[in-house]
Amino acid sequence: MTKLSSRPYLHDQLDQQLIALLREDGRASISLLAQRLHVSRGTVQNRIDRLVSSGAILGFTVRAHEAIEEGAIKAIMMIEVVGRSTAQVIKTLKGMPQLIKLHTTNGSWDLVAELQTSCLIEFDHVLAQVRMIDGVLNSETSILLTSA
Repeated sequence: MTKLSSRPYLHDQLDQQLIALLREDGRASISLLAQRLHVSRGTVQNRIDRLVSSGAILGFTVRAHEAIEEGAIKAIMMIEVVGRSTAQVIKTLKGMPQLIKLHTTNGSWDLVAELQTSCLIEFDHVLAQVRMIDGVLNSETSILLTSA
């Protein structure tokens, strides 16, 4: 596990271009990234190391083709948090592999979570897990049926 730097790191245009390329293909080689960015391999490696240590890049993940995810249960869960426990609830939620994204928001709900499970039994288990998190006051979940 990489230790996050306590120093602030200002991200420039090259960092943003590098992150965009990594979003397209997180497995792209350092050589290919350097070629596409018109910089040296060392520059790319140093930038990636700095982006990871600063917390700008949290990790590398797989984006599967939609056909692979066919049959997956996808949902949006709105979560109300009691008092000042938002940071602790977020920390617990981030440890759940079925959580795809987590957003803070304004309005009636404090958090919006994007969930994905392989079946309804797993989905039901995840809902129960979230509702048992200390600090979660209320939640409302909608299963996503079709995407336009």
